[in-house]
Amino acid sequence: MTIQRMDNVGIVVDDLEAAIAFFTELGMELEGRAQIEGPWADRTVGLDGVRCDIAMMRTPDGHGRLELAKYHSPAPIGAGPHNPPHNTLGMHRVMFAVDDIEDVVARLRTHGAELVGELARYGDSYRLCYVRGPAGIIVGLAEQLG
Repeated sequence: MTIQRMDNVGIVVDDLEAAIAFFTELGMELEGRAQIEGPWADRTVGLDGVRCDIAMMRTPDGHGRLELAKYHSPAPIGAGPHNPPHNTLGMHRVMFAVDDIEDVVARLRTHGAELVGELARYGDSYRLCYVRGPAGIIVGLAEQLG
């Protein structure tokens, strides 16, 4: 048996509206919003008293999705524990292919994004950079050359 597809990547954020605005500026579309709570949610994520708001963001091609979650209870915790629980803020990185990396970086800066390092060139293949986005996550951007 094999998997069918990767459905989504979950990111816990402290400001859901700002995260939605950030990923909308990147070019993603808001697919829907919901409030998650109840015994099934507690059992699924292994926490008690889960209540969070989620927003599902979709890439323009319809294949990639991010689930942004803002926890109201239990309160989110900062990254650090060896085996962090499901409501830990952020993740390592998520990368997106873009058409014009300089334009995307400029637009994301209006939403608080900062370059982690520099805009770099990988041979004749890509221009790459990392920006720090919502909840401190690192968002990778890659512009294919040629």
